[in-house]
Amino acid sequence: MLDIKFIRENKDIVAAGAEKKHIKVDLNKLISLDDNRRELQLAIDQKRAEQNAASDKIASAATDIERQALIVQMQTLKEVLKKEEEAMHVILKEWRELMVQVPNVPDMSVPDGESDAGNQEIRAWGEKPTFDFEAKSHVELMLAHDMADYERGAKVAGFRGYFLKNDGARLQWALQRYVEERFQNKEGFTPMIVPSLLRREPFMGTGYLPQSEEDLYKTQDADYLAGTAEVATMGYYMEEILEKSQLPIKFFAFSPCFRREAGSHGKDTKGIFRIHEFVKYEQVVLCEASHEESVKIHEEITSNSEALLQELKLPYHVVINCGGDLGLGQVKKYDIEAWMPSEQTYRETHSSSYFHDFQARRLNIRYRDEGGTLRYVHSLNNTALAMPRVICQIVENNQQADGSITIPEVLRTYMGKDAIRKNS
Repeated sequence: MLDIKFIRENKDIVAAGAEKKHIKVDLNKLISLDDNRRELQLAIDQKRAEQNAASDKIASAATDIERQALIVQMQTLKEVLKKEEEAMHVILKEWRELMVQVPNVPDMSVPDGESDAGNQEIRAWGEKPTFDFEAKSHVELMLAHDMADYERGAKVAGFRGYFLKNDGARLQWALQRYVEERFQNKEGFTPMIVPSLLRREPFMGTGYLPQSEEDLYKTQDADYLAGTAEVATMGYYMEEILEKSQLPIKFFAFSPCFRREAGSHGKDTKGIFRIHEFVKYEQVVLCEASHEESVKIHEEITSNSEALLQELKLPYHVVINCGGDLGLGQVKKYDIEAWMPSEQTYRETHSSSYFHDFQARRLNIRYRDEGGTLRYVHSLNNTALAMPRVICQIVENNQQADGSITIPEVLRTYMGKDAIRKNS
């Protein structure tokens, strides 16, 4: 959430940012409501002061007649104050609804564009494999090696349901142990297993509500299932004050994840690339309120994810997301996409974003600087590894002419072999 003072003083900048993100919000209405809110708050404060003064006068009244006259005045004042407070309640409700719709202002480096088609490649790594045989998709390869069962997955869990089995299960477990050990050796990260079943507040705070409610699973108790460990991890310090000496705080967070994929009908309907239930490790960072520090850490956590893909020997590229492909709170975002031979294109494996104080204002996470001033922290997040999605690129890029799948070297210790073969 942006500061209303910033919105009022920089209305044109905020409007241009919303336009760049292709998000509609009525800033004129918001400012008009804020004018009403401020005027009414001033009137309420004055009447409360008058009420306090009247109480003192009643207590010190010299005669019963004087006391009774003051009580009548107090009752009239209370009635007017009650009406103004009720009016304030109505204004605040509408004001808050509009405030949470105002998007963060994107960085100047963010390109224009309406959708992911407008994202721009900024670097690429690795050589795309060339095959002297007809390459298979991950769907075919995993069926051929009895690594997955999609039909029984759909029978048990419905559309996009799946079972991982045999080397499919072992490959995911190997990836989990690999990424866990990788981050255990990375200085400064606190490992956490975080809940997926969450109250509404962390979703509001991180910006997933109200805009993305259709993509969330909701329980009969009005709680939600998270699609990323970011939500719970960002909620860890909500309503708390930190010391600057604690920053940056870096989390390496794990959780099961759930997404309805409500806007993805007809996309990736086969296999395990786009599914409703998966697991994910997330990098989440809180840092001081400095644009330079946010930019520096953004590059660092992106580099962490790139290093993982390089160690897995997966060709990838990094794109900067255009305005239309940014979320409500994101200032800047990179997508890392690994090569998918069956589709002859790159497909997303990681997303890396920074938000300035957008999420921290909603969650009320502050820190005390050297001078004792309270400031909102800046927040960042980036996928460490999402599974089983990345298995798609691993099996496709490592398929061999004889039908086997070479296991990436960094995973062989965990798998106990160097290749997946039929009947192996």
